[in-house]
Amino acid sequence: MKSKRIADVVEALIGAFLTTGGEVAALLFMNWLGIEVEFSCIKYQRIFNIDPYKHVNISGLQSILNYSFKDPSLLVEALTHGSYMLPEIPRCYQRLEFLGDAVLDHLITIQLYAKYPGITPGLLTDLRSASVNNDRYAQSSIRSGLYKHILHASQVLHKQLSATIIRFEELSSNSTFGWELDINFPKVLADIIESLAGAIFVDSEYNKHALVNSIVPLLEPIVTPETLKLPPVRELHDICQKHHYNMGKPVKSFENGIPSITLEVEANGTIFKHTCTAPDNTLANKIASRAILKSLKESIPGLYEKVK
Repeated sequence: MKSKRIADVVEALIGAFLTTGGEVAALLFMNWLGIEVEFSCIKYQRIFNIDPYKHVNISGLQSILNYSFKDPSLLVEALTHGSYMLPEIPRCYQRLEFLGDAVLDHLITIQLYAKYPGITPGLLTDLRSASVNNDRYAQSSIRSGLYKHILHASQVLHKQLSATIIRFEELSSNSTFGWELDINFPKVLADIIESLAGAIFVDSEYNKHALVNSIVPLLEPIVTPETLKLPPVRELHDICQKHHYNMGKPVKSFENGIPSITLEVEANGTIFKHTCTAPDNTLANKIASRAILKSLKESIPGLYEKVK
């Protein structure tokens, strides 16, 4: 047997113990396999003392998050950008972001698995990817107003955030889930959702239900199988693979430091080509892919469909 099959079976067995016996049963099984896992969570010890009320609006943040902090200084750490390092705040949000990223991924995975028992692993993966990503987190930061509480001292970031908020307000009125928004969100907007999740997780002594009541509601509306739309780049690849279209390798170029992406697809003898210039390669690739998908739909009736 190939090693991946053995690994897949081990992961499936861990999942079986988790769903039938809970976390303790899964951890016991992992330890029996020789994957030693610590059973108890060590209480988090603060390494610096500050007066959080001098730096952030505690009551306003707790209202948005629907959570009351035992240690409000965690809010300061969770909202401190790397450009805002003061002697009394020696650490930015990155450690809490690391923790929150993993915990939110875990929570959404469990929720989707329990809510949709009949769907395929591939569709589960697509639902999770659509629910747990930087764009979704960034949109939540803007809609909830959490972005207003970021502690930073960067003029460049200030301009980026201001431009993003204006652009978002212009485009979001016609979009329920935000899939159609061609916006390059500053990463800090997504980071603070993860860091605040980490802060709540630590402050609640690792209580996942606290996150379900605080952070998860900020991510609504949660994507469902009916509302799921694949990212344009992924959907274009899937359609080309399904219908045996020839998709060329993206051609990248730069003009005055600004990237451009040219995509070309040959479908039934017809060439579909589009070039997009955007602030970064990812956004340019996304817009170019969407343009080609639109051309395919208009030129080949009945052939363009959502690929699941």
